Parts: sequence; structure tokens; C-alpha cells
Amino acid sequence: MEDSLAILSSGETLRLLLVSVREATRDEVGDALTGRVDDYRLYWVSQSELALPRAREVSPHVILVDDVRGAADMSELIGRLAGQVPGAAILALVEAEAMARARQAVLAGARGFITKPLQVEEFVATLRQVLSSRPSFVEADEEEESEAPLGRTIVFCAPRGGTGRTTLAINTAISLRQITNVPVVLVDADYAAPALDVALNLPEERDISDLLPRLSLLDEELIFGVLTRHVSGIHVLLAPPPADLASPVSPSQAQEVLHWLRRLFPWVIVDVGLPMDETAFAFLDSADRIILCVLPEMVGLRNTRLMLDQFKGRGYPERKTWLVLNRATMNGGISAGDIEERLHVHIAYRIPDDQPLATHSINRGVPLVMSHRRSALARAFRDLARRLAEEMMGVVEPVDERRAGVGFLRRLFRRTSHARV
Repeated sequence: MEDSLAILSSGETLRLLLVSVREATRDEVGDALTGRVDDYRLYWVSQSELALPRAREVSPHVILVDDVRGAADMSELIGRLAGQVPGAAILALVEAEAMARARQAVLAGARGFITKPLQVEEFVATLRQVLSSRPSFVEADEEEESEAPLGRTIVFCAPRGGTGRTTLAINTAISLRQITNVPVVLVDADYAAPALDVALNLPEERDISDLLPRLSLLDEELIFGVLTRHVSGIHVLLAPPPADLASPVSPSQAQEVLHWLRRLFPWVIVDVGLPMDETAFAFLDSADRIILCVLPEMVGLRNTRLMLDQFKGRGYPERKTWLVLNRATMNGGISAGDIEERLHVHIAYRIPDDQPLATHSINRGVPLVMSHRRSALARAFRDLARRLAEEMMGVVEPVDERRAGVGFLRRLFRRTSHARV
């Protein structure tokens, strides 16, 4: 295509971060990019407070800041982004008649502005201009290191139900808590069929629906008031029964809750259910590691291939996803070698088959890493958790727990060797 963007090096994915309260603006930007950018990933946050941490996570080439919050708020946000994410080209989205706002945005550090409603030719031309002249990415100033890092997020998903995804998420979360001795929070993000309350034998007193009306007031006390403490020591954010959820959890709501949990916990484990909608992808986008749980069955493999293609289409690097083969030793199952050949992907880890024990554990509401510590399944779960801790953080020094909070994050990230991510 004649006006296709070809500024980035071959094989590089264009990363854009949009800061806007309007979902329609995200759709406009996506439509303008489709067909004109071969490989791009558009990230979106609706809360300006999330813009800076999100930018640090995804290292965008371009940040688009909507002026819907007003000139003062937009200029202040652009100033912070320009100072702390110097490798990104910042563009302001302003109404055609709001030239005063555009001037303030440029003075605050924006590289330019784009008028709304978007004109495709202008948008693409401006992107090409700022990308061709963008500076090389630079590391943040040393003083940035003093800020507490965000916790690691591991998202468990599956191409269909019945793969053992929830059992895997539960036992991995508890194993991480036992191995690292730091706070862990487990999130039930299966809003169509929540199961953590049953699988962990927890009371259905509080859940994420208690947070959603008060997102603008979120703080540590409010969040801990909604979390449920399990006997294993992990905290759990439950999902409400589908009938009790007044409206679906939106992607922006999921992003904000997840961001707060990452500020408070070194490990955030998310159990994402089906369907794979934009809210599910809000969790997946923010994941440091995706655990894709599959069974050695033909139907599941076809759906797994489709899901992997979705991940690739959204710009996820291959190393972000670990394919975990559950019930790997089941009678009549497809061999691991055949699975790797069919999917053209490496199996990162294998869980042995012991369906009676797994079912017994779920029915009792007692995780098997607690009730059957010496079983092959429990050993496999602990080994997976250990590998995740080593791969994502290096050798982690155990920490004495007094309270969950950012202090743990500072100590947890004090490695004795470099992380291998």
C-alpha cells in the first residue's frame, strides 16, 4: 500500500499507547492503522493515572494523549510522560478548533498534534514523521530506580473449558507463596463461570464488583477490604456469580484493578476464562507471562493454534507464552512430540495425569499442594512455580512477611543473580 508505514526495522512491531476515556477513540485509531501498518499493537488506558506505569511496561514508540480531560490536565500528563518516557514520541489528539490546547501540549513536550475527528491521511503522515525522527530509546534516570517496581503478573488461560486451568492456577499461586515467602494474590477473572470460591472453599462475601463503583477511590485499605485471605496465605480477588454482575467488567476497569494489585503484591496470578473478549485481553496484555494450559487432545490442539495466532496478531512476543501440557501422561493422548510438531511451538512444561486426585482436591476445596504434598502432581506444580520464579526474577531471596505492600516489592526485586526473562 502506497501510504503504508515502513519506518521501523524489519520484524519490529509498532507499539502505540492511547490515553483516552473514550472507547470510540481507540476504535478510530485502530481503524486508521489497519491496512496501513503491517505489524502494530495498540494499547489503551482510560485513566490518566495509569498512563505512566503502562508506558513503562510496554515501551511504546508513540503515545497518543486525548484532550478530553482539558488542556491543563493534558499538558500536565504530557509533561510527565515526556520527562519519564523520553524514548516515546508523544502526540496530542485535539479538536480542530482547540488550537490553544495544541500549543500548550507542544510546550509541555508533545512532538505534535492531530486534529479530531481523525483524518486518516493526516494521522498516518504525522506518525511517519515522528517515527522517522524519533530518538533512540534511553534508559530512565537513575532516580527512577528508587520507585517501587510493579509485581509480576502471570495469566492462566486455555483454549476451552475442562483443561485443568483453574487447578493449575491455584496450585501454582500457593506454590509461589511457599517458595518465595512473599505475598501472592490470585484473581478470578472467569466472569462467565467463576470457580475459585468453590475450589478454595471460600465464603462469597466480597468480590471485584465491590471495587468497580469505587475505582476513583481505590487505595490499599479498600482493596484489602475486598480481598479474601486463604488458609495457605494467599489473597484472593473473587468474581461474583454472573447473575449478580450488574454490567460486564470493562477492559479499563480490569486494567485499573490489575495495576493496583501489581503495586501491592509481588505476584499477581490471574485465572482468565472464556470467552476471550477484550476484558480477557486486558489481563493478557499486561501479563509478564501467559500460561496456556492444553490437553493432549486433537480438538483442543486446533483451538490452541487459533489462540496462539490471536496472540501473534496482538503483537505478543513468543517468549511471553508458555505452553503447559496438562495430563501429559493420559492414556490415548497425543504425544508431546506430535503436539510440538503440529503447533510449531515448544512445550514449556508438562503436568502428569492424575485426574482422580485433581477432582478429589477440587471437590474438597483443598489444593493438593497442601493436602497431598508428596504426590507427583504436587511436585510438578511446585517445580513449575520454582521455574517461573527463577525465569522471571532470578534467584529470589526469601523474605520475612509482615504485611503485603510495596516494601515487599523492593526487597523481592533485590536479586542475587540477573533475571533470565
